[in-house]
Amino acid sequence: MSSHAEADRKSKNLPVLPAFDELPRLDGVPCSWEVWGPNDTYGSLNLLTAEKVLRAASLVQEGKVFPLNWTLSLPDPPLFARTTLQHKVTKTPISADDHIDGFNTQSSSQWDGFLHIRHPSHGHYGGSEREGLLGIDRWAERGIVGRAVLADVARWRQQQGRPLEQGSPDAITVEDLEATLEAQGSSLEAGDILLVRTGWIEWYESLSAQERAERSNMANFACPGLVPGTGTARWLWDRHIAAVAADNPSLEIWPPGSTLEEPQRSRFWSDPQLIHEGFLHTILLPMLGIPIGEMWYLDSLAEDSAKNGRFEAMLVSAPLNLRGGIASPPNAIAIK
Repeated sequence: MSSHAEADRKSKNLPVLPAFDELPRLDGVPCSWEVWGPNDTYGSLNLLTAEKVLRAASLVQEGKVFPLNWTLSLPDPPLFARTTLQHKVTKTPISADDHIDGFNTQSSSQWDGFLHIRHPSHGHYGGSEREGLLGIDRWAERGIVGRAVLADVARWRQQQGRPLEQGSPDAITVEDLEATLEAQGSSLEAGDILLVRTGWIEWYESLSAQERAERSNMANFACPGLVPGTGTARWLWDRHIAAVAADNPSLEIWPPGSTLEEPQRSRFWSDPQLIHEGFLHTILLPMLGIPIGEMWYLDSLAEDSAKNGRFEAMLVSAPLNLRGGIASPPNAIAIK
């Protein structure tokens, strides 16, 4: 970290964050639990200070609003064996009410909370003894507001003549992310919310009902996304982002482990030292405390950004105030 960056952090009462390779280890696994102090429930969301909110607000120059929640009933059929949402309306002569059955908070656009994934050896963020403190309601109580930076990887890869292969585990590398940001003229600042567009939602909406049904069988499901592994985790941590979200169903490639070679591919689920090399979730959420967003609708924001060259916006997200909740629709809006 540069001396200027360190001074900036101290002036704002932010911790001087260690680099990824300087983080404490739990049985060899990088861990940020000590960075934010005891009983922390926010992880990297701690970086969204008042100064960062004001920085984000300064980006509102045109009054353009981009809702980032996808249709609540999509994908249909749901992925990952989740339940199908049933929407019913009851009416009286003067009023009407909604009733939603089978609502899974992760069936469409979502924040993955810290209770969503545990590390096989070390439990949830901060240690499993703190499980009762990690509900999505903790994030709802503070709100999530900051500067969002869009990395339109789908557009950049298309321009390079190697478009992302939807329906396959086409890996987005750290080099892809850096090249995308450079081509856009974008830069990341500490406390930013990184949005990664893969083009998956646009592709999914083009599928027939039969094609969607076939891909809801997880034995047939695959999608592009971030390449898992230490290199990606290091890159995200060292940029000190507040959170990362994408428009695909898993942030990273699916199925997990697709980039690994045998014999690692066959044993990474059972190896606590290896699991995050095949499944990025198990290091980002429980060990590093970096929130994950999935199936965010980014296409309209991306189209506008490509037209005017502005790939940054103020992002406002209000997760459900659901006590002990595992996840939540992001209820997110980008404002320019």
